[in-house]
Amino acid sequence: MLKRVSQEQIIDRIKFENPWWLDHRIEKDFDDLPRRAYYKIFKPLASELEVRRAIVLMGPRRVGKTVMLHHLIQDLLDSELNTRKIVFITIENPIFNNIGLEDLFKYARLASGEETSEDWIVIFDEIQYLKNWEVHLKSLVDSYRSCKFIASGSAAAALKLKSTESGAGRFTDFMLPPLTFHEYISLKKLDQIMIPSTIQWNETIPSFFSTTHITELNKHFHDYINFGGYPEVIFSQKIQSNPGRYIRQDIVDKVLLRDLPSLYGIRDVQELNSFFTTIAYNTANEFSYERLSTQSGIQKGLTKKYIDYLEAAFLIKHIKRVDQAGKKLKRENFFKLYLTNPSLRSALFSPISQTDDLIGNLVETAIYSQWMHREWFTPWYARWNNGEVDMVGISEKTLKPTWALEIKWSNKFFEKPYELKSLIKFCKMSNLERALVTTIDKEGIREVDGILIQFVPAATYAYTIGRNTLNRKTTRE
Repeated sequence: MLKRVSQEQIIDRIKFENPWWLDHRIEKDFDDLPRRAYYKIFKPLASELEVRRAIVLMGPRRVGKTVMLHHLIQDLLDSELNTRKIVFITIENPIFNNIGLEDLFKYARLASGEETSEDWIVIFDEIQYLKNWEVHLKSLVDSYRSCKFIASGSAAAALKLKSTESGAGRFTDFMLPPLTFHEYISLKKLDQIMIPSTIQWNETIPSFFSTTHITELNKHFHDYINFGGYPEVIFSQKIQSNPGRYIRQDIVDKVLLRDLPSLYGIRDVQELNSFFTTIAYNTANEFSYERLSTQSGIQKGLTKKYIDYLEAAFLIKHIKRVDQAGKKLKRENFFKLYLTNPSLRSALFSPISQTDDLIGNLVETAIYSQWMHREWFTPWYARWNNGEVDMVGISEKTLKPTWALEIKWSNKFFEKPYELKSLIKFCKMSNLERALVTTIDKEGIREVDGILIQFVPAATYAYTIGRNTLNRKTTRE
């Protein structure tokens, strides 16, 4: 007869995961790590005990969700709450396999010795490993009205879909993305080299930032491109010396070989891995389903599904196209695909130098990744027969272009702005009076055919978007 996991084993595991029941401190490894800038937005939502809503913390692997939850626990421990009524349970652990959330809550009360079911804070980590988790969580919110329930998971889009469908009025979603360049600079304690800029733009970029040391900033921007998406990596020379071992095995392989197959029933994981590798190597390029099918050897019908899977895992972002006048196209024959952070490519292949032929693609990916943190807004790109503009903002109200950006890792166009023919044509056809162009280290304004072109270093632009996004999120919350 097959043996089952005993109640004693379950209780022992819960006790192991909650050491603060004894000494009122989280583990030192968690406590020593700096708090992400997103924590100041997350903490008020998660520690609000009077609002009867569960918090669902979403994001890709290794961006710091579990660390953030432990930072929250320590702040709660420092308050006047009953520390034995704060419980953390990792659903991913095999010992909790197929155990419902309410049963786990009961085991937690037994483990802590606090048998009353009022005024608990219950945290379920990697909740996607429980089938129909959203039904379980909704039931807990309805049944235990004085308790706060917090869940986290790595399959961001899949979690959000189920949260939206089943958790209306019961769940609050919170997305934790990879590090922005602004966060990277802050974690490195380099804020002093960033200064407010005199550039005035529009409501999408309310404040620009410049730097007192562009060479130093570019060095860190290059490091961010190669290693900067994950908090642990930026502080570890050992991991940076072999990013493939850490990022590929611990992030990509787990997602491609375990998370996606289990969540979506994918059978051919080798095929999916090959498909992702093709996209990663060509990040920031334009694709079509036909071209992807030819290059990867995968049936055309599967390419769209695989793109949806990879976007659900927050590994890639699918960007749509407009024409030379900024109009949306009826048929999506072509589109762009970007890695959600550029260091994924470095891990899969190798870190790149500032003079590498592919640096432009990675700079473009890094800048797009700053905009991806704005879940309420997604940029477009424009392309027509003989021209292209890298990034375009489209108004939701008028459906017309409101701004245009050309992403360059070059100073050439600062000296020869008249060569930006596609950008100038797009601005004229869209009635835009000005546009942005990034450079390596040049900043200033040039006028061509009545169009004002603002040049800014790519690194300061990336920092600006990340910082403004965090400020907007803080205001929205």
